[in-house]
Amino acid sequence: MSDLRETAKFVTELYAERAATSVAAYVRRDKLARLQRRPGRDNPYPIYAQLRSRGTVLPGRYGGLATGSHRVCNAVLRDRRFGSRPPDGYPRSPQDELEASFLTMNPPDHTRLRKLAQPAFSPKAVTGYAGRITRTAADLLDKAAGDGDFDLVSQFAAPLPIAVITDLFGIPDADSAEFAEYGALLGSALDGISSLRHAAQLMKSQARTVALFDGLFELRRTDPGDDIVSRLVAAEGDQIQSAEILPLCVLLLIAGFETTVNLIGNSVLALLDHPAQWRELQADPEGLAPGVVEETLRFDPPAQRTSRYALEDLDLEGTPVRKGQEVTILLGAANRDPEVYDNPDTFDIHRTTSTEHLAFSSGIHYCAGAPLARLEATIALRMLAERMPGLHRTGPVLRRNSTVIRGPLHVPVSAGPAPAGLPSGRPGHVPYHSAREQAPV
Repeated sequence: MSDLRETAKFVTELYAERAATSVAAYVRRDKLARLQRRPGRDNPYPIYAQLRSRGTVLPGRYGGLATGSHRVCNAVLRDRRFGSRPPDGYPRSPQDELEASFLTMNPPDHTRLRKLAQPAFSPKAVTGYAGRITRTAADLLDKAAGDGDFDLVSQFAAPLPIAVITDLFGIPDADSAEFAEYGALLGSALDGISSLRHAAQLMKSQARTVALFDGLFELRRTDPGDDIVSRLVAAEGDQIQSAEILPLCVLLLIAGFETTVNLIGNSVLALLDHPAQWRELQADPEGLAPGVVEETLRFDPPAQRTSRYALEDLDLEGTPVRKGQEVTILLGAANRDPEVYDNPDTFDIHRTTSTEHLAFSSGIHYCAGAPLARLEATIALRMLAERMPGLHRTGPVLRRNSTVIRGPLHVPVSAGPAPAGLPSGRPGHVPYHSAREQAPV
């Protein structure tokens, strides 16, 4: 009976929250609420521009604050007076528990666990992965070329980083489709649980992942190898507690491929929407691929927002911030801040700026896997340009059902030459979910 009451309470709160957000988004036309609904999923950038025009620090939802200013976002991310979870004794949202990992820890626990994870993703270690990334990409493109028409995400952008990260973890016979599904589910859950069905799907995927890692932990305790799991298990009881190993592994596994999947997808969409720059990449793939990756990270980053909580009372740009108050960091907005970037809404693979984008966050929570994501995306784009110069879309793009994680779920493409009369890289029409669409604000 208590289970039924808990379920009823969950359903009531879930649909009340969704209804409140929808009313705020579509009736009151609240910009922050619209970011959490379809306009924010399809194209958040016009909404970001309107929010930025209202000031650097704005009232957020539920008593919080929000900012889309590059300067303020960077300052908050680097300020030790803010943490990635509320101070002890202050209320936490279900979202905080969903994301529980060293990503949402404050020092000193964050520092301790990050030191364990960092060696596998250091620039020196990542350089050694280039060969396996190249071989995996070549195999995937060989198969795709044989198929002619293929899905860019499920047949290339997803299996490439999944093969690499599962190899680093020592996961045998990894099912790339299953991991991709779980990654997409977790990404959509960052917006909040949308339904009982969504919750059930998430719990089922989590259970499979927990079972996989439990078996792997037992194996590596008796038969260690040269992989991340073996190193973490070896540090158990000394540098890391048993209960901390699973959340850390799940975070590193999912983050280890989710960012790259969406980065590759967003890069290809931007290039196909800008045929001249796609042709430039084909002419110099080795030299221009890194610039494409950096411009995509600025122009259309996989992670669109994050949050920080004040650990003490403070002042932010003249706005009082109370201890425990949440500040929403609009990373996608900061990366198009006209105070930092000339023509910020223009995709330009030759862009140069002395100010780094915030796609990988900043400060102590700067993404540990950034070097790996950059290398994987750079190799993927270079090889696509070299081996599939005629790549073009053959149908509408389906985006992920998430407004926190931005990227395509399906991109139907053809490896062959574009139809006669159609510039290479361009579809016959711009589909509703295209990255170019100007969603209503």
